[in-house]
This record gives sequence, C-alpha cells and structure tokens, in this order.
Amino acid sequence: MAKAEDVHRIALALEGTTASPHFDRTAFKVFRNYATLAADGLTINLKFTPDEQELTCLVHHEAFSPVPNAWGQQGWTTANLARLSEAELSEALQKAWRHAVTKKPRR
Repeated sequence: MAKAEDVHRIALALEGTTASPHFDRTAFKVFRNYATLAADGLTINLKFTPDEQELTCLVHHEAFSPVPNAWGQQGWTTANLARLSEAELSEALQKAWRHAVTKKPRR
C-alpha cells in the first residue's frame, strides 16, 4: 500500500521536480504540474493522456478513476494510494512526469 510519504519521495527523486502548495493540495511539477496530492494524503491526481487514462482506468479500475469534470476529460486521473503498491505508484508518477518534462515552459 502506497502512502503520501511515498509520493513525496518518488516524485521529488524525478529530475527537475519541485513541490509547492496548490489550493488545498501539494503540486509536483517540472515545467507544469503533473501530479497533485490531496491534503488528506489518501489520493493523488495524475496527468495522463486521455488514451493512457482510459487504459489505466480499465485495467486498474479499483485504483484509478478519471477526475469527474473537464479536467478528467483532459486526462487528469485520481489514484487511491491505499490500492497501489509503491511500484505501481512509481510507474504512474513516472508516466505523468514524462509528459511534464517534455513540455516547454510557459512564457
């Protein structure tokens, strides 16, 4: 079972990642946010492509679900940390990070 501490440790080990407050959450970003950890430490939202989101939610429906709004239609996906192993969390964070690291910074 993954925990909030695992999110911090894994995300901050990814090159260029910083953590900062984002409303009531903690955001992890490189050039753009790629993950946000809920204040209660129970869930994390991750930025996948819509295709990745669809496949991930289909295969791991017990742990992943689309964010239920327009953000979800853009690929933002909620993961229940209690239903993920550390390895699964690491894989999901790396997937989201890869998208953020390839984005050019906003001007």
